[in-house]
Amino acid sequence: MAAEPGSSDRAAVLDELRRLRTRMPQLTGALAAGVDGLVVAHDCPGVDPDGLAALTAAELGVAVRVSDATGKGELRELLVRGEDGYVATYAAGRSAVLTLLAEDRVNVGRLHLEGRRAAARVGELVDAAEAAAKALRPARTTAATRTRTTRTPRTSTTTDARTATDS
Repeated sequence: MAAEPGSSDRAAVLDELRRLRTRMPQLTGALAAGVDGLVVAHDCPGVDPDGLAALTAAELGVAVRVSDATGKGELRELLVRGEDGYVATYAAGRSAVLTLLAEDRVNVGRLHLEGRRAAARVGELVDAAEAAAKALRPARTTAATRTRTTRTPRTSTTTDARTATDS
């Protein structure tokens, strides 16, 4: 995420992740991260959230390229099935992703339904936090408003630089 959300924004995202895990007991973890691989909020006990966020950014990069190369449009979600469960990643707004970890016995249709809804909400929260942070930043000074003093170039003659032994 380009702008770091404040603590109340993080709390709202974390609250959304916890509500999602309450609605779906088969979820073993939930993580909201920026597309840059930085953690926004997480509820994933037993998993390194920083490592998962970095891996999510890496998988997202590859998945976006695959989606583009096959002409399938903008990436919306990614599902990985392992021997012991699922890792589902959903686009969340302009600059975030939601990654869910689920047991093998999860209803995949419901995982997608709940994941998409939660990703939309997380995206709204993250995008709003970024917009608020951008509004609070002072405007950059433009080149037109800067004033410069011009320096007078130094002039020197070659005779000034000669020494007595140069003649």
